[in-house]
Amino acid sequence: MTTTTAPRPVARVRPFWPLALLHARLNFIETVRIPIAVLGNLLFPALALLFFVVPQRAVAEDPLVATAAVTQLGTFAVMSTCLFTFGVGVAEDRALPFDPYLRTLPAGAGPRLAGRVLNGVLWAYLALIPLVLIGALLTEAVLPVGRALAAVVVVPLVAVPFLLLGVAIGYRMSSKAAIAVVQATLFPLAFAGGLFLPPEAFPTWLDAISKALPSRAARDLAVQATTGYEAYAWAVPVLVGWTVLFAVLAALAYRSDEGRRFR
Repeated sequence: MTTTTAPRPVARVRPFWPLALLHARLNFIETVRIPIAVLGNLLFPALALLFFVVPQRAVAEDPLVATAAVTQLGTFAVMSTCLFTFGVGVAEDRALPFDPYLRTLPAGAGPRLAGRVLNGVLWAYLALIPLVLIGALLTEAVLPVGRALAAVVVVPLVAVPFLLLGVAIGYRMSSKAAIAVVQATLFPLAFAGGLFLPPEAFPTWLDAISKALPSRAARDLAVQATTGYEAYAWAVPVLVGWTVLFAVLAALAYRSDEGRRFR
């Protein structure tokens, strides 16, 4: 007499992009459950525009200068959102019991990281809404349809390098350390990158250093998209170079964290 055994069902992993969208939705819901985190990302750049640009009528009443000022603070909003969402958010997630469970699932790290990227880019767009409204209502900043579309395309290009830097910080450090490192990284990059003070006001030595920073390259490319004022010649190579470096750092940080916690 022979016996037969039914074949075991094979676990089927869902396709990459549906899983990535699922992780993006999870990250988005987790963020909106903490209103103060949302308000902090949305309001600080808008308040800077309201208090430091709008009262300066020589700036606010010049369409080109006002548009550039809004764009600079918009670049800062994207940087801030990406660094805090990923630098602090990833570090906080690692401290939760749910994080090790997710990393044991057969889908791998790819869909989860892609979901974080999608969530970060979405919040980068949302962070620009208050700035655009204040700029449109209280300054003479103008953005024709063609330049508006160019600005929409530039946002992910500006967001991705700082998003990767945030991932590298988040997987290397605890949540308390990540907050301090993000702040110590964000504000020097913003000041030296010309996001608070136009680079035209920089001394020669600072301008030379500034052109080697990702924040300056992102700022100049964003201003070129919104005003037509040409970025310096090396802006794209500088931004691409920093993006590659931050991607390597993020991958190494993830692997290092995986090695420490899952041996």
